Amino acid sequence: MIICFDIGGSGIKAALAKNPAELTPLGRVPTPLDDFSAFVAAIRGVADATAAPAETPIAISITGVVDPADGIITCANIPCIDGRRLSAELATELGRPVFVANDADCFALAEAIEGAGRGHRIVFGAILGTGVGGGIVIDGRVVNGAGGFAGEWGHGPVAATSAGNPPIDIPRIPCGCGQVGCVDTVGAARGMERLHKHLHDIELPSTAIVEAWRAGDTRAARTIEVQIDLVAGPLALVVNVIGASIVPVGGGLGKVPEFIALLDTAVRQRILRRLSQPLVVPSRLTLEPGLVGAAILGFTENAA
Repeated sequence: MIICFDIGGSGIKAALAKNPAELTPLGRVPTPLDDFSAFVAAIRGVADATAAPAETPIAISITGVVDPADGIITCANIPCIDGRRLSAELATELGRPVFVANDADCFALAEAIEGAGRGHRIVFGAILGTGVGGGIVIDGRVVNGAGGFAGEWGHGPVAATSAGNPPIDIPRIPCGCGQVGCVDTVGAARGMERLHKHLHDIELPSTAIVEAWRAGDTRAARTIEVQIDLVAGPLALVVNVIGASIVPVGGGLGKVPEFIALLDTAVRQRILRRLSQPLVVPSRLTLEPGLVGAAILGFTENAA
């Protein structure tokens, strides 16, 4: 068994996994943000309340990036763990094995093993939620890469400065990572909102833009067209570089099948390989992919 956790800046969700496809929910508790002792206590409280043996491993899907070289996590959303060797410190505190991975990596792992990527050797899990993220799974294992940043296709100054038909100039927008012109600034939900404001001088949440598009609004359709053009190129480059044969998409826009269908067409037009079947697809695991991914991580690493 594995006790798995999905930890974000607001809450800690947990489940007991007999296998990655059989999870028993253990509830949700708030995430302690500024007190590491309280953070440890929250995890211990959930783990100790289970009927699992005391040595049962813990696997964690968490916001932030874990450096595979030293295990140090960078996590601005949860200050009390930022800069810590989280896996090692939790293992010492809790007296059991602890495995920790980035939430996008866990999403990609869940989709590769139990979701849309099942049967594919190379899977790229793309996140189009509040921002843009991703993870790479090859032969059933997450590829971490130097610094733990493998799969982070949303960052780097590569966003086009012109997009759409007819083309329109796109500003170089500062990104939270410190770069200017990242895909993260124009992709996913916040990017959609920025583009709508730039194109039409109208501020709307992404959900309203999508609903307007579905209702036939021409301005929303123009925003979607421009965004697809901006996102498809970088995503196609990722596919070319790593050789992914399937790209499950999670996050809020992953739940909009019409958007994903347009993105799939645009990406397949831009890659070197000619495909007649879908490449970019909605994620299949719509319920708790973080916990599923953590469970897979735990079973895989514990058996290694």
